[in-house]
Amino acid sequence: MTQRSCAVYGVGIVCAHLLFIGIGLFVAQVFQTVIHNRLKKELTLTEGSRVFETWKNPPPPIFMQYFFFNVTNPDEFLAGAKPFVSQVGPYTYREYRLKENVTFLENGTRVAAYQCKTFVFLPERSVGDPDIDMITTINIPAVAVMNKVKDSFWKSSLVAIWMNSLHVGMFMTHSVNELLWGFKDPLMSRIHTMNPEIDEYFGLMYKKNGSNDGEVVYHTGEADSMDYGRIARFKGESKLSLWTSEQSNMINGTDGSAFHPLLSKKERLYIFSPDLCRSIFMEFEKDVEVKGLPAYRFTPPRDVLASKEENPANEGFCVSPKECLGSGVLKVSVCKKGAPVVVSFPHFYLGEEKYTNAIEGLSPVREHHQTYLDLNPTTGVPIRASKKAQINILINRISDDTSAAKLQKLLLMVTLVSNFPLIIVGLGVLLLLVFICLIVCERKLKVPLTCVSVGVQNEKKNPENHIVGFFMNLFANYGGK
Repeated sequence: MTQRSCAVYGVGIVCAHLLFIGIGLFVAQVFQTVIHNRLKKELTLTEGSRVFETWKNPPPPIFMQYFFFNVTNPDEFLAGAKPFVSQVGPYTYREYRLKENVTFLENGTRVAAYQCKTFVFLPERSVGDPDIDMITTINIPAVAVMNKVKDSFWKSSLVAIWMNSLHVGMFMTHSVNELLWGFKDPLMSRIHTMNPEIDEYFGLMYKKNGSNDGEVVYHTGEADSMDYGRIARFKGESKLSLWTSEQSNMINGTDGSAFHPLLSKKERLYIFSPDLCRSIFMEFEKDVEVKGLPAYRFTPPRDVLASKEENPANEGFCVSPKECLGSGVLKVSVCKKGAPVVVSFPHFYLGEEKYTNAIEGLSPVREHHQTYLDLNPTTGVPIRASKKAQINILINRISDDTSAAKLQKLLLMVTLVSNFPLIIVGLGVLLLLVFICLIVCERKLKVPLTCVSVGVQNEKKNPENHIVGFFMNLFANYGGK
């Protein structure tokens, strides 16, 4: 056998060994298991891990964009017409989310933190000046107050009188900056004088710039990689007490900024949202690519905000049978101080058509109004995300008969209040007449007998004592009764 033949056979033997070894390792998934175990160890919320600093201070920029519906026909709407709205925006803010007071608990298996949010306006990404641009919309403070006292005729009448005197109506016009970050509301200020606990300022984001949602305790993933980033407690509680079922009150999932590694297309991802006062879930939709990186796109399905008829599990989010709304909306008044706030996706995307048809100017489009998360399936790290929500105020149009009856009562109340001084004077005159009558009756019944007795005695002694005795006796009789 020549040297060349030996070399050929040697190469063949080496190739065969490599082939068999490679097949064996592939079948046993040795390297994959090693890599996955190493990955699970690295992806933990512990000091020195690759993701810990990123978790505390996320470097990717987060932009919060606000859009407003400007009501163009408020007077016609109050007269019974369908409201017309035009969308104005975006007004863009750079959002910074820094976790503070980070403390490890339970031998490093959990970590507590406060997530502070701050917002900085970006004019180059906005359509206008938030200090100048004016928006006409529902008077949320007024509607909230009226909703609070709607079951009491006297309280609702008093509020109506205040609104009339302060020239406060169902609609208000304010700048974008005021609607977002707060303004002094005249009606709330009036209530604040009687109840200091009621803030006299209102804003959709009032007191939220530079604030936090409270302490959150997370699983670090040290004990179980599947728990990485999952919320264990929110504000000291492991579950909510807002809704009417155990399932609805559960705090499930992460805060949306981190997920366990090695994601599956078949699993549901849960996210707890303090803004929604509940947990929601997302399901796999499709494979995407973001800047050359593979990702799974997860989106919330219709079931998340479906009615109890479509999804019986959502019945627990009905505070009462009367407050069960249709698909696509969720009433969150239980965590908004009783205000009739309803959340949905923008333009009632994934909602029933009756909501969209009730307002002119709405047009739900999946590409513009869908919430989604693009996650790298290996690490679970969000590569791209778009969270979209719409805040609505629930108002009820009452029937003409009911409206007329309430109006008559209100007018009666206004008349009584307006003529209150005259009523007081009338009562005073009436009581004076009653007082005079009582005096006359008393004199007829008791005075003659007393006067004769005193008069006879006084005629014999001193005429001046007659008058003194009369008035003294009269006073004593009334004082004794």
